[in-house]
Amino acid sequence: MDQPSGRSFMQVLCEKYSPENFPYRRGPGMGVHVPATPQGSPMKDRLNLPSVLVLNSCGITCAGDENEIAAFCAHVSELDLSDNKLEDWHEVSKIVSNVPHLEFLNLSSNPLSLSVLERRCAGSFAGVRKLVLNNSKASWETVHTILQELPDLEELFLCLNDYETVSCSPVCCQSLKLLHITDNNLQDWTEIRKLGIMFPSLDTLILANNNLTTIEESEDSLARLFPNLRSINLHKSGLHCWEDIDKLNSFPKLKEVKLLGIPLLQSYTTEERRKLLIARLPSIIKLNGSIVADGEREDSERFFIRYYMEFPEEEVPFRYHELVTKYGKLEPLAVVDLRPQSSVKVEVHFQDKVEEMSIRLDQTVAELKKHLKTVVQLSTSNMLLFYLDQEAPFGPEEMKYSSRALHSYGIRDGDKIYVEPRMK
Repeated sequence: MDQPSGRSFMQVLCEKYSPENFPYRRGPGMGVHVPATPQGSPMKDRLNLPSVLVLNSCGITCAGDENEIAAFCAHVSELDLSDNKLEDWHEVSKIVSNVPHLEFLNLSSNPLSLSVLERRCAGSFAGVRKLVLNNSKASWETVHTILQELPDLEELFLCLNDYETVSCSPVCCQSLKLLHITDNNLQDWTEIRKLGIMFPSLDTLILANNNLTTIEESEDSLARLFPNLRSINLHKSGLHCWEDIDKLNSFPKLKEVKLLGIPLLQSYTTEERRKLLIARLPSIIKLNGSIVADGEREDSERFFIRYYMEFPEEEVPFRYHELVTKYGKLEPLAVVDLRPQSSVKVEVHFQDKVEEMSIRLDQTVAELKKHLKTVVQLSTSNMLLFYLDQEAPFGPEEMKYSSRALHSYGIRDGDKIYVEPRMK
C-alpha cells in the first residue's frame, strides 16, 4: 500500500533526534539502540530519544514504518504532533498504536476533520489520559468515538473548533476531570448543560471566550448537573446580571471562579468588582487566580453591606440580608479628606506684637518674607524667621533656606513664626 505523500513521523523523528542534532542523554530514555535495518531505511543505529517527544510544525502527513516506531518509542509517554499536516486518523492510529505507554497526545491544528475516526482506530488511543484537539475542527461524532474508547481519559482540550452546539454522547465519560473548551461560540446554556450530562465527574470547566449570555437553570438542577465541579472559568463570557453570579453558588463543590472581562462588571471599579464578587460567592477560596484570605472575605462582606445599605428595598439582593444577620447593620464609613492642607493659621510674633495670619503652604520662605514685609516693617534681607512647632521639644527652628517650601516644615494650625531683625 502506497504511503501518503509528505514527510513521515519516522522520518522526522530520525532527523530531529539523531546524535548530530540531539546530544546524547543520560538517564531515562538516554538512547535507544536497534539492530541493523534493511538498506534504505532512514533509521540510524542510535537515536537519543527522550520520553517526551515534541514534533510540532514538522510537516508530518503519515506514520512511516510501524516496526521502527515500535522499536524507538516503547518508552515514550508524551507526544506533541501539533500543527502538522495529518488529515487521516488511520495514520495517527498507526503512530499511537506503537507507543504503548503514551499518556499525553497533542493533535492540535491538524486537518483531521477531513476523515472519519472509526472505533477500531480510536481503540489505539486507549491508554491516553490527556488529549489535545484544539483547532482540529474535530466533529462531536469524532469526540464521542474517542470517549467510548478512552476509559482513562482525564483531560480533554477542544478549543477553537467553531462549536456552536454540543452533541450529547450516548455514553457518559466518568473519568474526565478537566474540559478546556474555550474560544468557541457556545452562547446558550442549553448547550453547556449537556457537558454536565456527558462528564459527571468534571472537576474543572474552562469556558472562556464563549460569550455565554446567561445561566438558565434552577439551583437544584445545577447541583445535579455538575456535582463535582470545583473550578469554572467564565472569562470574557457574556454574563450581564448578578443573578447568574448567584447561581454559581448552586455548584456544591465550587471553590475557584474566573470572571474577568464580563459585561456585568464593566461599570464597576477594580475594587468594587472583586469585593462584590467575593461577598456574593461565600464558598469561593480563589477568585481570578488570587487566593481569598479570611481577612479579605470579611472586608468584602462588610463592604457589600455598606454598598447596598442606601439602595431601595426592592433592589437589595438577598445576600445583603444574610450578611446583615452575620455582622449586624453597619455604620457608613467616615469620609476622610486625605489631601494635604493648602493653608494654615499661625501666630506671627515680632517684638511685642502678635498677629494671627493665614499663610499658604505652597510658598517658599522667601515668598513668606515678602508677605511679612508690610506687617513687621523690615526688608527681606534684614529679616530672620524662626518656626516653632507647638509640640516640638527643641525650641524654634530657623527658616534659613529661602527656596524651601513651607509645607516641608510640617506647619499646622496654631504653630508660631517669630520674626527678628538681622543683627548688623
